[in-house]
Amino acid sequence: MGAPQYMTKSSLFIYSEQETGYRLQQGHPFNQERLLPTIDLLRKLGAVPESIVHAPITASEDQLQAVHSSDYIEAVKALSQDNPEELWQIQADKYGFDMEDTPYFSGMHEVTSLLVGGSVLAVDKVMSGETEHAIHLGGGLHHALKNKAAGFCVYNDASVAIEYAKNRYGARILYIDTDVHHGDGVQWSFYSEPDVCTLSIHETGKYLFPGTGAVNERGEGTAFGTCINIPVEPYTEDASWLECFEDVLNKVAAQFKPDLIVSQHGCDAHAYDPLSHIHCSMDIYLAMPQLIHRIAHQHCAGRWVALGGGGYDFWRVVPRAWSLLWLEMSDNPIIDHLTCNRALELPSAWLTQWQAISPVELPTTWLDNTDWTPMPRRQEITTKNRQTKELALLYLT
Repeated sequence: MGAPQYMTKSSLFIYSEQETGYRLQQGHPFNQERLLPTIDLLRKLGAVPESIVHAPITASEDQLQAVHSSDYIEAVKALSQDNPEELWQIQADKYGFDMEDTPYFSGMHEVTSLLVGGSVLAVDKVMSGETEHAIHLGGGLHHALKNKAAGFCVYNDASVAIEYAKNRYGARILYIDTDVHHGDGVQWSFYSEPDVCTLSIHETGKYLFPGTGAVNERGEGTAFGTCINIPVEPYTEDASWLECFEDVLNKVAAQFKPDLIVSQHGCDAHAYDPLSHIHCSMDIYLAMPQLIHRIAHQHCAGRWVALGGGGYDFWRVVPRAWSLLWLEMSDNPIIDHLTCNRALELPSAWLTQWQAISPVELPTTWLDNTDWTPMPRRQEITTKNRQTKELALLYLT
């Protein structure tokens, strides 16, 4: 793949170290401190000048209430206290605060409102024309429901940002979710909304949380056909994952004709991730942003907001995957170098700094050495995924 035929006019980076305060509990797999090695990698490359970094702004009560119920927001606020009242602690489970999955924690309303506000700010910057692309890696909390926390997510920043784009700017939004877990919270937020199309590629819910995202979940009423799911098989590898994603994305974008793309970039479909069974390499995290970037320029004048999401190997996978996303969004020449040199090395200063505290050996190159033993049943998995892809495309012309 050569250089793109378009050039991005501008890209903005939404970030504040305050966002690392989203800490569910000690030892929890969702750890926003993964932002720190990621940002440091990009800074050591000189890829994030301070002039393009914008701190997130706390979401307003009205913005939260556009997606979440008032009683749920009240519960979040109450459980955010240092010592919540016993009545609220007793009711915590009613609102989804499972102490193993999504425990409540001190200050969670404040920090999660900041994460939501970062994603809303990204939409504002893009839809106002200030920039073509904006990234907010602290966002992507796609499992939170109208009145429940779920899947490590308290408020659903993606849904709030999409609702804001729809109401404030009258936009048609294509939401693309590449997290290995189905983007259920966003899907259900807009299941009957014809001006929002949700496309999620994920490990089948037969084996993985949240258990939803089947191909027959297609939307309802006038929104039938605007919900597209690609549930791929466990141990899916790069070629099959990318085939399914590209074929469906091309047809969905051409048919839906969005004004804005909002994409969620959980990077937990990697073989190293401890919470799933997909066996992809860093290759999909190089190719997938390129596909979305092309679609953004082809169909919506470049308007693209990218959010973070899952990713539970935050030493070997998250910094590389999210850095590749930003390097693609910002037209950094490293992306072109990688097409010619798969062995391109990570900055030695970054490796030295973070290897000192990493519990695992860090990869030294941007891309993986994919001389891996092929997965058993590779052909059967590929065939099954193609059948699923065809079902996903059933109502697309």
